[in-house]
Amino acid sequence: MTRARGDWAEQRACDFLQAQGLTPLARNVHCRFGEVDLVMQASNQLVFVEVKYRRSGGFGGASAAVTPAKQQKLRLAAQWYLQQHGWEDRPCRFDVVAMTGEHIDWIENAF
Repeated sequence: MTRARGDWAEQRACDFLQAQGLTPLARNVHCRFGEVDLVMQASNQLVFVEVKYRRSGGFGGASAAVTPAKQQKLRLAAQWYLQQHGWEDRPCRFDVVAMTGEHIDWIENAF
């Protein structure tokens, strides 16, 4: 996926989640462990969001790309983010926004 397509998908996911009542805190959080696409807040809970886009549903669709190895990288990057902000004790969860064409699937507490 090109960077422009990735930016478009992340913005679309962010807009969608805001419409659902979440508040954006950060985007494209990079560290040595990996990257978190979006960090949002839902009530008192931090939400680390992985955005996956596919033009079609072939090869298992967008959500199939969030493998156990990818989940581990996201956990480590989220842990780093929490430590950087002194938020180790804040409740958090991991969501996936899987986009196939124009269709959006929001998977709360995905892993």
